[in-house]
Amino acid sequence: MESSGQKISAKAIELGFKLCGFARAEPLDKDREFFITYLKERRHAGLQFLERKPEIRIDPRMLMPGTQTVIGLLVNYYPHEIIPETDNLIISKHAYGKDYHNVMKERTRALINFMKDEFGPIKAKSFIDSGPVLEKAWARQCGLGWTGKNTLLINPQTGSFHFIAIILTDLLIEPDFPELDHCNNCRACIDACPTGALEKAYELHPSKCIAYLTIEDQSGMPDELKNKLHGRIYGCDICQDVCPYNRFAVPHSIEEFKPDKHLMSFRKPDWLHLTSGQFESIFKDSSIFRIGYEKLMRNIGNAAN
Repeated sequence: MESSGQKISAKAIELGFKLCGFARAEPLDKDREFFITYLKERRHAGLQFLERKPEIRIDPRMLMPGTQTVIGLLVNYYPHEIIPETDNLIISKHAYGKDYHNVMKERTRALINFMKDEFGPIKAKSFIDSGPVLEKAWARQCGLGWTGKNTLLINPQTGSFHFIAIILTDLLIEPDFPELDHCNNCRACIDACPTGALEKAYELHPSKCIAYLTIEDQSGMPDELKNKLHGRIYGCDICQDVCPYNRFAVPHSIEEFKPDKHLMSFRKPDWLHLTSGQFESIFKDSSIFRIGYEKLMRNIGNAAN
């Protein structure tokens, strides 16, 4: 007979998730010291939300009492076709299609409904870049990959172009083994980062990270970094593009992640002359919509100079 974990994994794959794993809901003791020190040294730049209830991020049982298992889920977003970068401005591959938060919420909701139908009145709560959850740490504990030197989750078979979803449940499921680190002596991501955001392996300084500066930062980009954007206007895939494990990346099968037809034909002049009406039309369902037209145009101005 199939175990509960096997049933959940099979359903997750059916729903479009690439990988599914399980971990015992216990405190992340190995991550505690690094995370607390990271906050004390103010290395999280403007990501103030990380300061709220840090202990809950370490122990999921404090977030949802009765939690016994953490379920980690990965969705592949590596595109079938890369938007041309010649004479162009560049957005991260994760923003080609519809907002992944909404796409993954639908799928995690469907998986939780399946679990309740299959196993009875269980408790379960999902998180996709929301709530006090250390998603990458839990994905590692679930055996879905390791935290690479670029601080992203890397799977040895499929690389790092994944979105992460976490489900907490009071259902007891046999845990998987955490994945080991396979970065070894590789420095590809560290050496490739144009702004030096990876000053040390496994430590990202958001205040220098192109992804942070073009998406999350509200204080204004430092002048000395504006000429290091390499055409990036929303996010940055440089440290992923050079990672040897991403040679294994295969195109996704998620219809919602396919790019708007206009994006494939866009070139630098199109970005420079983007109107607010075009922005509304093209990006209304995209994660890019969240930063707004004015910030995107500031990013375009910074990258185009």
